[in-house]
Amino acid sequence: MNKHIRIMVADDHRFYREGVRVILSSANHLEIVGEAQNGQQAVEMAHSLEPDLILMDIKMPLMSGIEATRHIHSQHPGIGILILSMLDDDDSVFAALREGASGYILKDAGYDELLRAIEAVANGEAIFSQSIAKRMMSYFGGGRSLGHPYTALEPEAFPELTERETTILKLASRGASLLEISEFLNISLKTVRNHFTNIYTKLHVTDRAQAVVKARNAGIY
Repeated sequence: MNKHIRIMVADDHRFYREGVRVILSSANHLEIVGEAQNGQQAVEMAHSLEPDLILMDIKMPLMSGIEATRHIHSQHPGIGILILSMLDDDDSVFAALREGASGYILKDAGYDELLRAIEAVANGEAIFSQSIAKRMMSYFGGGRSLGHPYTALEPEAFPELTERETTILKLASRGASLLEISEFLNISLKTVRNHFTNIYTKLHVTDRAQAVVKARNAGIY
């Protein structure tokens, strides 16, 4: 049985909010508990409703989704924030990550992709639209095609990790799934999981979400 997920939608377009409500109504385990029309209202409603997850637009009046994400994440780090935006530029993506978003999906995503993203973020994972994920993988594979000011994982950030563990943590912090890491590094899923087990022990965390948060807190975006 799927985990029940309480969702808040933050978007200044009423028709889009209604569209999301209709789309998600067929999933019995998803419940929309509130709708915010701007970033300031999103922060206030997040405090009063404490949803499991927020679907957050970026361009909103009074306060942007990026700024709202920063406020919400600092006050309620347990609330998952999934960006839903028409913007797919690198600056927007990495700004969202820096402020605590766990995922970034484009608004043209289909039902299956949106549902998968919601469930992933609700389970403490990070996830991105395919086009964004590909650019991230290109960047971390050495292509450095992303034009953003943030650096990759500094070796001294976690000296207790091996080079391979460092690479895996870096990929995870950018939203790569276990399967994507497996394929990218050409290693088995079991090996990836074993590496994560070692990472959890060395970083004194219990799961991947905590490891990603610790990586981001160390300046890895």
